Amino acid sequence: MIESGKVVTIDYTLNLDDGATVDSSVGRKPLVYKQGGEQLLPALEKALAGLEVAETKRVTLTPAEGYGEVDPGAFRPVGLGAIPNAGRKVGAILTARGGDGREREVRVHEVLKDKVILDFNHVLAGRNLNFVVKILAIE
Repeated sequence: MIESGKVVTIDYTLNLDDGATVDSSVGRKPLVYKQGGEQLLPALEKALAGLEVAETKRVTLTPAEGYGEVDPGAFRPVGLGAIPNAGRKVGAILTARGGDGREREVRVHEVLKDKVILDFNHVLAGRNLNFVVKILAIE
């Protein structure tokens, strides 16, 4: 049974409400995590607690349980010259370095005549996350 401290191996698929598959381990290497080790979203980890090997569970996480709501304050204008030509299109994913030196992905939200509006929200912010998880092993 999945409980704190156990090492768990799972296959998972993550879909959005529109049916788009965001990520899946099916057909690839399964995901291995330690229950209680803060390696999964906390609400997903909680939903898997108590399951046994070979069980499959569907779990839907709200934005608050996943990557949060979209923060309007996370949209920032940047001069067009700071964006490479290939990144000057809506939906392009760029890498930005924060004040702390860490890199993170940002999405181009809007391209204007002299600037680009970047979205610093997590790409899955504001979205329900629909997981299908199959428990493969528990150690």
